[in-house]
Amino acid sequence: MKKRFVFIIVMMITLVSTAAMAATAQPPEVGSTLPEMKLSKPGDSGDLNYLGLSGSGTFSVDQVRAQAVIVQIFSMYCPYCQKDAPNVNRLYGLMEKNPNLKSKIKILGIGAGNTQFEVATFKKKYKVEFPLIPDPDFKIHKIVGEVRTPYFMVVKLNGPKKLNVVYSRLGGHENVEAFLAEVVKLADIK
Repeated sequence: MKKRFVFIIVMMITLVSTAAMAATAQPPEVGSTLPEMKLSKPGDSGDLNYLGLSGSGTFSVDQVRAQAVIVQIFSMYCPYCQKDAPNVNRLYGLMEKNPNLKSKIKILGIGAGNTQFEVATFKKKYKVEFPLIPDPDFKIHKIVGEVRTPYFMVVKLNGPKKLNVVYSRLGGHENVEAFLAEVVKLADIK
């Protein structure tokens, strides 16, 4: 009887712990603050320069020199990410060609479960010009709620609510012009 009681207590604690962990594993909501995450600095000097960073080690999204950052969670093995790569590249090109947006909005991809080799392979195969950051052990992926891919978040970096999530959604973007206009509006880019 005593063993059964202990077993029931252990099972209840396990269930409550599992439910609590599942409750915290949600994507960042619009209006919330982006959770703290340490990302590996890109090894490429062009990518570092694009983000306004230098050196090696880690960085956080709030260190990127911009008013807003588009964070894409992707996987090189995700067929939707592969299909959406040309659209995301076009989005990057639109921002870089617009002198009013070039220094104000940046984009970076985080490869959920992908090693440096895998993100480099994806970058080369799909001709991605913006930084792709590996997340081989799924640490960042867990922090952002173990979202499916591709997942996009837009984080506003300036103002009193630093790291304010203004967009958080699953899925690619066929109409990148409309998405960019939405980003500009939501992040209040002037």
